[in-house]
Amino acid sequence: MKPASGTRKPYIGTTRSLVLALDVGTTFSGVSYAILEPGEVPKIHGVTRFPGQEHVAGNSKIPSIMYYDANGVMKAAGAEAENASVVAEAEDEGWTKAELFKLRLRPKSMKLKMNGMRLAPLPVGKTAVDVFGDFLSYLFRCTRSFIIDTHANGPALWHAVEHDIQFVLSHPNGWEGAQQSKMRRAAVYGGLIPDTDEGRARIRFVTEGEASLHACVLNGLAADNPSGHGFIVADAGGGTLDISSYAIRGTAPLVIEEIAPPDCVFAGSVFVSRRARAFFEEKLKNSKYGTSDALDHITKRFDETTKRLFRDNKELQFVPFGSPLDKDLSVGIRGGQLKLTGAEVAALFEPSIEAAVSSIKAQIDASGGAVKSVWLVGGFAASPWLFSQLQERLAKYHVTVSRPDTQTSKAVADGAIGFYCDHHVSARISKFMYGVEYLREFDPKDEEHIARKHRLFEMPSGPRLLPDAFDCILARGVRVKESNVFSRKYCTEVTNLSTLSVFEVEIWCYRGGDVVPKWIHRSSEEFSTLCYVRADLSPLAGSAQAKQGKNGKTYWTIVWKQVHARCLPCRTPRTTQYISSTINH
Repeated sequence: MKPASGTRKPYIGTTRSLVLALDVGTTFSGVSYAILEPGEVPKIHGVTRFPGQEHVAGNSKIPSIMYYDANGVMKAAGAEAENASVVAEAEDEGWTKAELFKLRLRPKSMKLKMNGMRLAPLPVGKTAVDVFGDFLSYLFRCTRSFIIDTHANGPALWHAVEHDIQFVLSHPNGWEGAQQSKMRRAAVYGGLIPDTDEGRARIRFVTEGEASLHACVLNGLAADNPSGHGFIVADAGGGTLDISSYAIRGTAPLVIEEIAPPDCVFAGSVFVSRRARAFFEEKLKNSKYGTSDALDHITKRFDETTKRLFRDNKELQFVPFGSPLDKDLSVGIRGGQLKLTGAEVAALFEPSIEAAVSSIKAQIDASGGAVKSVWLVGGFAASPWLFSQLQERLAKYHVTVSRPDTQTSKAVADGAIGFYCDHHVSARISKFMYGVEYLREFDPKDEEHIARKHRLFEMPSGPRLLPDAFDCILARGVRVKESNVFSRKYCTEVTNLSTLSVFEVEIWCYRGGDVVPKWIHRSSEEFSTLCYVRADLSPLAGSAQAKQGKNGKTYWTIVWKQVHARCLPCRTPRTTQYISSTINH
């Protein structure tokens, strides 16, 4: 089987265009892009030069950090923010460092275990969306400069496409519509798009799992999987581990389907670092090296050296952080190095490895045993210890684990462009259950109904009903193609036609499993609002015919169809409400 780039179709648009994939990671970020020329096959490029990295050739990632002054003005970002002179100026001027800001956008249902440590405060006058938008703006400016400087007739090229650039924003598997809305607002705030319907339509979303799948296909890895065999793409990044299961259903053209609901866990490399800092704080609490600044520096050096190289829990490990004169034998410091046992370092990785194995095992079970291999990508995938432990612990499930031999850290950005151009995934598995509230007829013999009797009310036509009943439109674990539509017909009664101008239905998401709940528990974390669907039905008032209900009340009946579909460009269900062309009478 050829790589996707060998089977990619020519661009069918009539004018030159540009698509940018901005991968804002928890710890590192990158950008890929493709210039779309009519009739030509798109080619994926990466932004490989950022400010502060001019001396490093071909580096496609920058740290996801920024500095703000006391007025909330961004002063430095990315690699520049790690420059020694910038760090010194930040300390002198009292600038605020913004890092791990992506984690602030997470859904409330995704609990964040920080080992007692907290996220740093946001800069003055800034929300999490504002900070995310500032970083998107920085990446966009860097991309503009890179394209203008590196392409022939770069200024003319940019001028031709700048007002209609298409954007692909990637996000963890566990993020939903609310997080996508925040990212879209951040893109507006950062000046990537105008705050119009046309501007917002230029933003597409892809999960990091699906983007990583397309990156693996770009590297020809689909050729190693026979048609029908299941495989897992495990994107191990800085913050999340995104697990997605697929199977190849066709090869000409390449067609891939999701075979299990995707998973997302906070088990990325940053949590190894957080556990390391907590461990160092305890280990060095009685040493002169136990100050906050010293701990930050030692943890940073652990990130840059020991964490990346660790591969054997039986060998001594060393964290080089100081000069040959740094010494405190009571805590294992000699010659500027902190000595650790292999078991101590392995323990820092263990919760992340356990979470990865547990998630992958759940995917294997959910696929009915179809999964035969795991592709490990992402920045954390470069860890020899993570890779070897997954190989060892998953062997008993008869699953092989492999890594692409190319740069896995840029998989999401490249894969997001592959997603835009190739769109290999034709079907997905619904991750949660989606539905609406309806009114259930009161049963005086049902104990649950009796317990809710205080909320009982009567419709104009006479029936006594209970609110908060849940009606499922799309169940969890259902295979959904782009063309699939799930619909239900509903009706309601109104006693005042003026309410037709603000007719609204709330769409609910239920995360509690596969069994359809009878009731919506509004205070439970298992339920959340997906969106509201609003319609103006006032034009129908003129054709309405009144009915006489119980006790002489006048009312009108409204019948509508709730349609629930899945969008291929994003995981969030698209819900549309179709109202009957006339009011029933």
